[in-house]
Amino acid sequence: MSLFNLKKSSDPLTLEVSMAGLKLGSTLLQLGLSNEDMLAPLTKAVGISGESAVAVETDAEVKRVHEIAKNAGVLIDVQKTRFSSLPFISETFDAVVAANLIGDMRINERVLCLQQILQVLKPNGRCLVIEAAPRGGLGALFAQRSLDRTYVAYGGAEGALKAEGFRAVRQLAEREGKRYIEGMK
Repeated sequence: MSLFNLKKSSDPLTLEVSMAGLKLGSTLLQLGLSNEDMLAPLTKAVGISGESAVAVETDAEVKRVHEIAKNAGVLIDVQKTRFSSLPFISETFDAVVAANLIGDMRINERVLCLQQILQVLKPNGRCLVIEAAPRGGLGALFAQRSLDRTYVAYGGAEGALKAEGFRAVRQLAEREGKRYIEGMK
């Protein structure tokens, strides 16, 4: 008989929320809406005493964020903007989460986006990049999604974060086809 009974959580987003490392009262910025299921749980993690903002690029995404926030009963500041010019005051956020975003950008967009993230993070703030883990073997041949080859060749999210001045860059985990990489300001 085992002392501990380990089993997966019934909530598939528990890992994403725990990797973000949010506390009550934190300030959070989420970039994009590629993983809209994360929006409400991450916002709930900062609580009423915290602040949650989302930067999106289209009117349809703005409308979708408002719907998600209303259905979940959370307050989210929504900004329609380019990721290369975020409209937030410097050193505003404790954490920035970019899910399935950085690897799909062209190199100049990626550089500008990461520079903007670095600017809006507070000192010792964290950027969490969530992206699809590279597949090996036959799965790599049939994978639907392809990242920029230059991005992959220079170390993916880890290389991109280091190149833009983030420190303590590391991969936190790789699980269920996703990689979690963080960098600090």
